[in-house]
Amino acid sequence: MVVLIEVRNLSKTYGQHKALDCISFSVAAGEIVGFLGPNGAGKTTTMNIITGYIAATEGEVVINGADIVAEPEAAKSNIGYLPDTPPVYGDMRLDEYLDFVADIKNVKKSERPEMLSRIKESVRIEDMSKRLIKNLSRGYRQRVGLAQAMVGNPKVIIMDEPTIGLDPKQIIEMRDVVKKLGKKHTVILSSHIMQEVSAVCDRVMIINKGKIVASDTLEKLSAGLTSGRRMQARIKGGKEQIISAFKDAPIIKSLTADVSREPGTWDVVLSGDENIDIREAVFKCMAKNNLPILLMKSLDMTLEEIFLQITGGSAEEEK
Repeated sequence: MVVLIEVRNLSKTYGQHKALDCISFSVAAGEIVGFLGPNGAGKTTTMNIITGYIAATEGEVVINGADIVAEPEAAKSNIGYLPDTPPVYGDMRLDEYLDFVADIKNVKKSERPEMLSRIKESVRIEDMSKRLIKNLSRGYRQRVGLAQAMVGNPKVIIMDEPTIGLDPKQIIEMRDVVKKLGKKHTVILSSHIMQEVSAVCDRVMIINKGKIVASDTLEKLSAGLTSGRRMQARIKGGKEQIISAFKDAPIIKSLTADVSREPGTWDVVLSGDENIDIREAVFKCMAKNNLPILLMKSLDMTLEEIFLQITGGSAEEEK
């Protein structure tokens, strides 16, 4: 595993306030990591330090082997950054702006046409090439901001709220762009939209009060916070018949049955011991008793539920 981002014992203090409290983590090449936290938890501060925009009080950040303080040019050449407000110039036309960004990043003139064409196609702004940026919608300016982050083909792309201002169709398109980025880049994505993080990220890091309080895949975080494997099954038959049938399956530790919206069926919630997959046992038990299963789905915790349990917040506070 090639590590592209290393954050070691990072702290940031503003007067008496400690925004970051000795955090450490690493991100591997090709990984898409969701970076979550309540407002004021330290997300933006962390990303600003990683990109070299502000300095840390203590600790170090290494990007592809280069220290962000000791070797800023080498480190920053590996980073593309899309902050929550896209860094675009409204009085420039799109092509002029991207060419300007390519100048700043020292992209060879001979390489620019192919690179910029590919970037515009990937974020779907080819038709806006001659338009003034100030005349573009908020969603399109967000895409232009992502395009500038991709100029120079950086190994690391960091995005802070990339779907702000996008309509549902554009959000789905941006999700596809982020997934494709993960094939060639290492991505850190900060967002308040839990559904987007769940859809595109390989791993989730949660920061709260300046400390990293969780870092793992969604599946492992959910498993660690629930006492056992939980499933919901919609079963056709009588309630007592269904409950009685499950007595033959000792792997099932608990169940509840409620009337479903389909006549003659029951929605049954079942749980087993931790790390035990109960699906096969449920199927065999129902087949043995001639009780058709019409639906079966996992009841693992959602990312929002995980986030709220770990941070101790509320959905309304986070929104």
